[in-house]
Amino acid sequence: MNPYVVAALRTVLALGLAGSLFVQAVMVPLLFLDLDDAPTPVRVQVVAILLLGIVAVQVVMVCTWRLLTLVGRDEVFSPRSFRHVDTISGAVVAAALLLFWLGAVAAPGEDVAPGVVLLIGGAGGLVLGVALVVRVMRALLVQAVGMRDELAEVI
Repeated sequence: MNPYVVAALRTVLALGLAGSLFVQAVMVPLLFLDLDDAPTPVRVQVVAILLLGIVAVQVVMVCTWRLLTLVGRDEVFSPRSFRHVDTISGAVVAAALLLFWLGAVAAPGEDVAPGVVLLIGGAGGLVLGVALVVRVMRALLVQAVGMRDELAEVI
């Protein structure tokens, strides 16, 4: 793989991790304080959803970094990659469930328009679609690892 592409992706991942840590440490507590009109259970749930969502994104970024490391060692088509891809898949499913939870928290009452709740639910459905794409890519990885093993036997 092109080393410039790997370096660029590592830069994006490092900036994303640094930014997400800033959001966790500074912005989410400020949001909690800003939601002072909302009932305490709603405030706590929204902050918990946001923090867990950020953690899910961080897990995906760390696993992507580890897969890049395997690419650099020419080991990405090995069974070691499955663990990282499975973790990414699980984190994406968790993010979708968090979006559904956010929609459920926002649904009761008149503070949030029904269209916004529908948009949140739609976003959750799209994120579940991403999880399915990751599962398809994992199946392709399984086939590639099998083909690589077969080629190694022939050579």
